[in-house]
Order: sequence, then structure tokens, then C-alpha cells
Amino acid sequence: MSTTPTGTAVPGATRYVPIAEHGLIGDLRSVALVGTEGTIDWYCCPSFDAPSVFAAILDAERGGCFELSASVPARTKQFYFPDTNVLITRFFTEDGVGEVQDFMPVDGGSVEAERHRLIRRVVCVRGSVPFRTRVAPRFDYGRRPHTVRMVGDVAVFESEALSLGLTATVPLEVDGLDTRADFKLSEGESAVFALDQVGGEVSPRRCARTEAEEQFATTVAYWRGWLSRSKYRGRWREMVHRSALTLKLLTYAPTGAIVAAPTTSLPEQLGGERNWDYRYVWVRDAAFCVYAMLRLGFTEEAEAFMKFLTQYVSPCADGHSAPLQVMYGIDGRTDLTETELPHLEGHQGSAPVRIGNAASDQLQLDIYGALIDSIYLYDKWAQPISSAQWDDVCTLVDWVCEHWDQPDEGVWETRGGRKNFLYSRLMCWVAIERGIRMANRRGLPADLPRWQACRDTIYRRIMKRGWSETRKAFVQHEDDDVLDAAVLMMPLAKFIAPTDPKWLSTLDALTQDLVSDSLVYRYDPEASPDGLRGDEGTFSICSFWYVEAMVRAGRVDEARLAFEKMLTYANHLGLYAEEISHTGEQQGNFPQAFTHLALISAAFNLDRALG
Repeated sequence: MSTTPTGTAVPGATRYVPIAEHGLIGDLRSVALVGTEGTIDWYCCPSFDAPSVFAAILDAERGGCFELSASVPARTKQFYFPDTNVLITRFFTEDGVGEVQDFMPVDGGSVEAERHRLIRRVVCVRGSVPFRTRVAPRFDYGRRPHTVRMVGDVAVFESEALSLGLTATVPLEVDGLDTRADFKLSEGESAVFALDQVGGEVSPRRCARTEAEEQFATTVAYWRGWLSRSKYRGRWREMVHRSALTLKLLTYAPTGAIVAAPTTSLPEQLGGERNWDYRYVWVRDAAFCVYAMLRLGFTEEAEAFMKFLTQYVSPCADGHSAPLQVMYGIDGRTDLTETELPHLEGHQGSAPVRIGNAASDQLQLDIYGALIDSIYLYDKWAQPISSAQWDDVCTLVDWVCEHWDQPDEGVWETRGGRKNFLYSRLMCWVAIERGIRMANRRGLPADLPRWQACRDTIYRRIMKRGWSETRKAFVQHEDDDVLDAAVLMMPLAKFIAPTDPKWLSTLDALTQDLVSDSLVYRYDPEASPDGLRGDEGTFSICSFWYVEAMVRAGRVDEARLAFEKMLTYANHLGLYAEEISHTGEQQGNFPQAFTHLALISAAFNLDRALG
């Protein structure tokens, strides 16, 4: 992604940097968001769902941050070191040009991996530039007190549950609960800051310039080596590969889990209440990620997620409760109790800030189709599943056959009561149909007569009660006329021919009601109340589904235009949040796996159609 101007960094000019004005770095255990002014506004240590250390993106005063920028007015540009997740923020001042290189070394299972090192390397590339830094951690979302002391030339921040060591090649000064430094670099000079988790076997340790240079080179080599395995050679290679690198950053290496997004409570509407914690493993989102990774040839990531399923998500259908939760913790835990943090004001005042997610207790029948489809594709494209995994698939398919006709909360996790959502029926059909395919292809044991009868019943039910003669379209839920972008998955899931007259009529109705300049709304909250106040933006995954549906319908030129338009809504680094506001701003948790995996799929299919 070519660099673009991202504004003027004037110290203290604004309290909040917009959601999209951030880049992402990580070490496959956690991530940090770095704003275009050089400040780390979000960082949880030591894992994605650990309490935050820096959360200025959720409260500019109480959240905590790691400022590192030019101490004079400067223009800034931000870009990734090519084909890596190493982030560069450049400062253009009157007297010179400097840059901050941010990265987190990717380590294996050594003791050093427990350091969770975050390195900020400052370099003056032209002239001279004065810099300043303020490191102000606020532990446990700003709820837990801490102390700071110098141990030699290492600043150690200590709280009850977590301690961090800050080392620098410039003198640090303790200022209350924070540390500060002011320094000036001339052309060719550099400074290094490294933040480590310390305690236990990991002791505070300096990070010299040579060590930082070595870790920079090793980190660059890791990401380039990983990306070189991609099989994608199409027209949108840069955007597809940035999406792949982002999805990889959202994986938790110790277990193979894939988080929906690395943030919590970034608002779907400024001032609204649609603020959720996405730092968990949604079965649906992770299953779709497996599809995207397999498409690009990354079988190891798919295999790691299959191991996560085997170890942590083995279904147990007792006849009373559903065999799967909607989501799990990155360590497989099932208790994700939702609570609010009233002491944090929220991004640009958008309260409440939530941790945990009550949707984990919902019934969302579509997850069974998403999961079994990903297992089917893994079995087909990567390696055959084991007999134990097949037993789990049979347990799930049998449960779906028994329970597919229940009302549920649906794919959009509405909080307005359960309904007979068409998308849930569709994905139940997918669950059974893919199970049948696997059984037939490999000669595996299954109750095929029952499965086939149930599959056919669901098909006829959707065709009869999911179709509205009034709208000439498939609708959100049975016996109603409300439209929903989730039905765009009907041809993508191979439920209906993409040129079927009923489908083409549905596509026209969706275009008329839910599409705005190629951007797609999920549904109309006024026509279909979802139990929450406020509006939301267009949903980016739906916009890419729309592209793919048009490709399959033969409307390739329209699809390509919609896809190219959608690319213009990415941020300066090629990253997407969950939604896009009516003024084109990114909204919701950032970056979101759902959006990036849908971009990969749309690009792949559009490329194929264009030849």
C-alpha cells in the first residue's frame, strides 16, 4: 500500500485519533495499535484478551498510552515495511525527517517469548529531529494501581498482576507514575525503546541498538518467509496479502485460535451503545478465516485451528443444550461474562465500554454450517480429517437435524428476541449438505437417509417460507418482508444457482434497499428492531459478499466497480474496521477478521471471473 498523508501531528491538538488512523503490530499472542501521531493507543499484555496496559483509544485521560513522536509540528505518514507487519511512522519537520519503526518480535516457545517484547526504534533519516516520549501504562483497563522505579537504567512498572520493564538507549526520567524522555537525533542516529513483560524467569534486560537491529531483521524475515507461501498471484495482490498478514496477526499461536478483532468497544456509531468485545474466537468468524487461509495456500493455520477445535471445542450434545457455544476464549474457556467499565468514557465519549460478551450464551444456528463447511474444505484441500473428528461432525449434524427449526438470535446477534432467521436455516442446510458430501466422498459411516431427508426439508422450507411474493425476494426471517444482506450467502454457499430468477430478483431488491454506492447495510433496524438504540454504518463483510454474489450472477463489470470502490474505503494501510459510516469513516472494532477474509474471497472469485 503506497503511503498517503495522514495529517499533521500537533502535540495535544486532539484527544482522540480516529479508529482508522492506526496501524497494527503483533507477535501472534497480542497486538498493539499505533496511531498516525506515533502513539500506542491500545495494547493488552500478554494476550489478546488480557486486561489492557494502554487503552487511550477508549479513554484519552485514564486509558494509558505510549507516546513517541517529534516534539515539534510535523506532517506524518505511516506505512508497512514491504510484505511484513513491521510498521513505520514518518515525521516530516522543518529541519529533518525521522521515523519510528514499531514491531513485536515473533518468537517460539522459549523463555524469551514470555518477554512479549514491543520494540520502538527511532531513526533520523535526514537533517535533525527532536523527539519526546511519555510511557504511561494504566494496568487492568486503568483499574489497578502501579508503581514505577528505576532498576539501573531500566524503568520497571509494577502492578499486582503484571510488571513491565522499559529499556531505552536514551536517559529515562520518572515523572509520577510515568516515564519521560526528550532527545534529539541527527541524520544517521537512532534510539531504541523496548517494553517487556518481566517477572518469574524473565528479568529486566536492556535492549541495545545492535540487538534491536537484529530483531528487526529477524522479524522482517519471519513475515516475508510466511507470506512467500501465498499462492495468490491475482490483480489485487497488495490488498489480498495485507489482508492475509492481518488475519495472521489475529491468530493466537499457542492454541491456534483466531480472534474476531483485537479490540473491544470501538463504537459502531459514535455516541451509540453498540460497543462489543471482539477479542474472542467466534466459531463462525474463525471458520470463515480457515476458508480464506486455505484459498491462499496457508494450510498450517487451518491445521492449527482444527487442533484448537479438537482440543477445546469437542461437541457434547446432551439433548438439552447446544453442543457448541457461539464463541470461546483464546484458551478455549467458555465463561465470557459481559461487564461494563463505567470509569472509561469510551472512544470519543461512546460509552459503555464492555469486556466479555453476553452473546456467547445465545443460540446462533448458523455457526454449525460455517464450522462444518470449513472442516469439509480442510478435508478436501489440506488433509483428511481423523475418525475422531468425523465422529464430532456426525454429532453436530445429528444435532442440527434435530434442532434446525428453532428460532434463534441469528448471525447478527440481535438482542430483540429469537426469530426464524432465513440465514440460520440456510447454514443448517449447509451443515447437513457438507456432512453428506464428506460421507459420500470418503465412504464414511453416517445416517444418510435421515440427513438427506432433513436437508431436503430445510430446502423446501426456505423456498416456501423464506420467499416473499410481495418483495420478490428472499427475506430476513420467515413469513415477513424485511430484507437482510445475510441472504447474499445463498449462492455463495451453493444453496441456489447464482442465475436463478428468484435469486436475481433478490439481488435487485437488496441493491435497491440496502446498497449505497456499493456499500451494503446489514438490515434496516427500524423495519426489524434488534433491541438496541441507534443506527449503524454499512457492514463491510456484506459489501464484499455483494461483490461475490454479483460475480457469480454474471454481473462482472458491476462487481469489479463495486470492489474497486470498496478498496477506497480501506485506511491508509489497507486495513478495515467492521463498518463504514455514511461519511466514509471506519466504525467498530479494528481491524476485523470478517472484513479481511471476505476481501480475500471476493478478490479470488473476481480474478477467476475476469480470467
